[in-house]
Amino acid sequence: MKLLLIALPAMLTIPAPAAAQILGSDAAACSPGGGPAILAEVTGLKDRKGRLKLELYPANEADFLEDDDKLIAAGKTFRRVWTGVPASGAVAICIRVPHPGRYALLVTHDRDGRNKFNFFSDGAGFPGEGKLGMSRPKVERAIVEVGSATAERVVRMQYLRGLGGFAPVKSE
Repeated sequence: MKLLLIALPAMLTIPAPAAAQILGSDAAACSPGGGPAILAEVTGLKDRKGRLKLELYPANEADFLEDDDKLIAAGKTFRRVWTGVPASGAVAICIRVPHPGRYALLVTHDRDGRNKFNFFSDGAGFPGEGKLGMSRPKVERAIVEVGSATAERVVRMQYLRGLGGFAPVKSE
């Protein structure tokens, strides 16, 4: 017992692991008092090359994954944040939202940096569960409810895996 009392102060001074650096041009929106935002913790990356893109859409089937020019011209919600893929460590990307509400979120991993989704090599992820497969995902898979502060979600990336379509990489 005496040994435990001596060791306890030393154990309390061990620093906790550092939190992930928040990436993207909207990083300040995810700090305390930054306003409504979504912090996406991206997991399951196939590799650490290229860049990541976080996109915000209206939370309805008709507008989900619609062309950004059409959404903007119609005055609908659309926002995009790009960031490089860090060489190591956790990946957390922030995107601000215009006001509290329901939104749809998409993350893509542009592995070749060409800003055009390559079905055969790039990855995609949504906050919802399950495999993407070969069909276009439903908006329900991507919905995030945002209050007046930051909503935190885990997004597990998926990549083409043969005839079964998109699925998480096996190593996770």
